[in-house]
Amino acid sequence: MTVAYDFTATDIDGHQRPLSEFAGQVLLVVNVASRCGFTPQYAGLEQLWRERSGQGLAVLGFPCDQFGHQEPGDEAAIRDFCALNFGVTFPMFAKVEVNGPGAHPLWAWLRREKRGLLGTGAIKWNFTKFLVGRDGRVLARYAPRTRPEALLGAIDRALARPPR
Repeated sequence: MTVAYDFTATDIDGHQRPLSEFAGQVLLVVNVASRCGFTPQYAGLEQLWRERSGQGLAVLGFPCDQFGHQEPGDEAAIRDFCALNFGVTFPMFAKVEVNGPGAHPLWAWLRREKRGLLGTGAIKWNFTKFLVGRDGRVLARYAPRTRPEALLGAIDRALARPPR
């Protein structure tokens, strides 16, 4: 069976990063964008990372430009924007596609594992969030409007569960 830790992604600095380095941690995987109405959620994601990373939470940001051209910059511009405006220190990855034939394999898998509202698989917009348990399986999918702080209860429950 495939789990989140089976994938590899290019980080924001251009290095291949196996997600197996996060094995045993709870993951919050989010497609992000710098020019979106939901961009202020970066602050909430960073707060979750700072408050819960020591307990085993990893927030993983994946910039995406598939929705309204809201992530037009290159990786250096994205990294600088996130650091300067939101103090982002959680792991960020290179820009990916989350839908269509060019979708990153992680995102294609996430979409298959947990469908959205009305059973749709496609990601509808920036800041869609997937909560992955310590065993690497998808626990939940959250809509872009769901603010990071609203996930605290679900994150704490996932952190309390030992890996299988």
